[in-house]
Amino acid sequence: MATLAADKPRAYSATGPHPEVNELPIIANDTVFAGAAVGESTRTGAGRPLAAGDGFLGFCVEKCANEGGAAAAKDIKLYTRGYVWLTVTNVDNINDEGSTVYASDDDTFTTASTGNSAIGKVARYDATRTHKALVYFEAVTQRSI
Repeated sequence: MATLAADKPRAYSATGPHPEVNELPIIANDTVFAGAAVGESTRTGAGRPLAAGDGFLGFCVEKCANEGGAAAAKDIKLYTRGYVWLTVTNVDNINDEGSTVYASDDDTFTTASTGNSAIGKVARYDATRTHKALVYFEAVTQRSI
């Protein structure tokens, strides 16, 4: 899959705590769109559109354009913990509740772990919408272990 090319508003649930917000530096010469899953670039430690295997940093709150900019020239505003409605491949019944959710890029979510980045757990399955799940997510910086 390709990374987002435009903002993609996400539905965050009021169930449980409201999403927590943080800001982290962006990599050089890139744009992260609102709604994108953000990963930690292993080469720089800065945020970027998530690539499979990155540490998950959260979901981008508002577009952060750093085209032509140096690393850390701008900060990405992130939701680092909360509940979000996502389309998750392989989630198709109530038995998937509690399953770990992974991202293979900034807008592709699955329960398949191989090579992907863990972002959270299925909290609720929506039987009325194909593969829709309420996902409790936590950035690696928020996890207790």
